Amino acid sequence: MSDAVLQVFRERKALLEGHFLLSSGLHSPRYLQCARVLMDPALATRLCAELAQTLRLVLPSAPGVVVAPALGGVLVAHEVARAFGVRGLFTERQEGSMTLRRGFALHPGEEVIVVEDVITTGGSTREVMAAVTAAGAKVSAVGSLVDRSGGAVDLGVPRRSLLTLEVEAYEATACPLCAAGGKPEKPGSRAAR
Repeated sequence: MSDAVLQVFRERKALLEGHFLLSSGLHSPRYLQCARVLMDPALATRLCAELAQTLRLVLPSAPGVVVAPALGGVLVAHEVARAFGVRGLFTERQEGSMTLRRGFALHPGEEVIVVEDVITTGGSTREVMAAVTAAGAKVSAVGSLVDRSGGAVDLGVPRRSLLTLEVEAYEATACPLCAAGGKPEKPGSRAAR
């Protein structure tokens, strides 16, 4: 499946090459612009249904809700929730913390799947997981369209991705692209840390 998903990213010009500043604060020569893939509603529905199918294999029971961080994960949460026939919610940053807003609520003990468009370090995903736990619900699994870590990120629950890549990422102070005189661009939706 990874090869087919990678081909979709290439066809949609969503696998960018250059010098990028990631929302984690790391620098990378490659950037996966999921918005270019998810802008096609039929494709978004299909890919997220595939993600839901892979998540079903690791779930102890059906989830009650799917939660994602805004902005990149909103469409993923919506479409994965559609595939499961459950609610799709998202968290937003409020005073520096991921928070359920807009009247969104979780039930105590409710089984939750957290989804993302791209996982690099797992930082945003951990923040969403903390918000879910603080609301009294339970994270059963995590899913993403893309895992840039090569599978290295451990979130303490089963995790599945449609596309797993090992993409170089550097601290700004150790970035060879910067050392060569390059200046990173920030194509994502969130300010870098």
